[in-house]
Amino acid sequence: MITYVNPTGLMSMLSQAEVDMLKSAASGKIYDLYRRCSLAVLNCGSVTDSAEDLLKQFHNFGINVIRRERGVKLEIFNAPESAFVDGEIIQAIQDHLFSVLRDIVFMHSFPALPPSAPGMDESTGITNLIFRSLRNAGVLSTGIEPNLVVCWGGHSIGESEYRYTEEVGRQLGLRHLDICTGCGPGAMEGPMKGATFGHLLQRDRNYRFIGLTEPSIIAAEPPNPFVTELCILPDMEKRLEAFARIGHAMVIFPGGPGTAEELFFLLGLKMDERNAGQPMPLVLTGPEECRGYFEAIDRFIRAAVGDRASQYYEIVVNDPKRVADICAEGMKRVTQQRISSGDSFSFNWTLHIDPEMQKPLEATHQVLDNIVLKRDGHDSELIVNLRKVFSGIVAGNVKNQGREEVAKYGPFKIHGERQIMAEMDNLLRSFVASGRMKLGGEEYTPCYELVETD
Repeated sequence: MITYVNPTGLMSMLSQAEVDMLKSAASGKIYDLYRRCSLAVLNCGSVTDSAEDLLKQFHNFGINVIRRERGVKLEIFNAPESAFVDGEIIQAIQDHLFSVLRDIVFMHSFPALPPSAPGMDESTGITNLIFRSLRNAGVLSTGIEPNLVVCWGGHSIGESEYRYTEEVGRQLGLRHLDICTGCGPGAMEGPMKGATFGHLLQRDRNYRFIGLTEPSIIAAEPPNPFVTELCILPDMEKRLEAFARIGHAMVIFPGGPGTAEELFFLLGLKMDERNAGQPMPLVLTGPEECRGYFEAIDRFIRAAVGDRASQYYEIVVNDPKRVADICAEGMKRVTQQRISSGDSFSFNWTLHIDPEMQKPLEATHQVLDNIVLKRDGHDSELIVNLRKVFSGIVAGNVKNQGREEVAKYGPFKIHGERQIMAEMDNLLRSFVASGRMKLGGEEYTPCYELVETD
């Protein structure tokens, strides 16, 4: 079956030079990535964490960029039937298809200013690239006071946890707060679904559900159907920075190693003395049955980083209203800080992010073998390394490159001091026992091995 789809958003107005470059890039070396991500959004709402399974199911899927006088259109072969109603592509999926074209192909064809541009070091260049990606995606809006809550959490969660994320979302929507997540299933979908009802009750018309992802994640986890604005950042580190730059409050639900990665990235920012004046509420929350989960997370953070780290987050169990109240109250402080500093409401330029936290991690045995988790007085280095370790585990679980690395050379080896390794072992075992490593309840084979260094 062949379908033709017309462009939306930024892709609906291109010069002929841009069209020619776009068409050339889409059929070049980037095509496989472009095809994978396009198939993922056409499968919007499906529950999977395996790009390989999706490609096997739709092995004859194809997509081409077709030149036309006033721009482009897409030629799609053998797309999932679920993407269509009465022969017409669902509008949200159409929008997401052109988000993929914009972020995977267009942004690669027209790179941002090089780091060597006058007055721009490498770190600043990365932040400017993130800004440009978000601006082109329409994520950055002027004239809107801070109201964006970033919600992180696991893609593999139970029904009661999902209902809890919905209720938190409903409470946020009732307070006119918008939602930003990683755009996948589970705890990334629930807050958006719940906030839909909250906004409807308040008769809000212009609420926003922003989904930020990156190529290897979206290829394995299709976006959920509630995402209204999708942006695909080049890699995980730029995605994490984008969350921190545009979010005004952070809510973390129970999750696995990916959620732990996000938490340590945020702790690294909050514990940096250069960000002392940055108000950014951080709430860890879940239903009563997850109390033990948060106790394990808190115990691990204290054991690895120290008790002082606990002052940068608040744990709220089984109280969605309290979570929403903390976020709403925090918006007032964020607004005042942005006004006093002259910073943008939609993109936090004054937030300091250490260049080491911006560097993309290549999840290989060689890279992870060189990381040692130890407490030697350098908290920033330890937090950066913890983030890298959890990122490596995520790669070994769901990303093609990481899974291939593990299949070829065996589990990644995680090195660290005895106390840290003991607490990490307890934490990871709890993730496995509660099914937070893989979707669908399949038996989990660890992609990692913990190694004590003393």
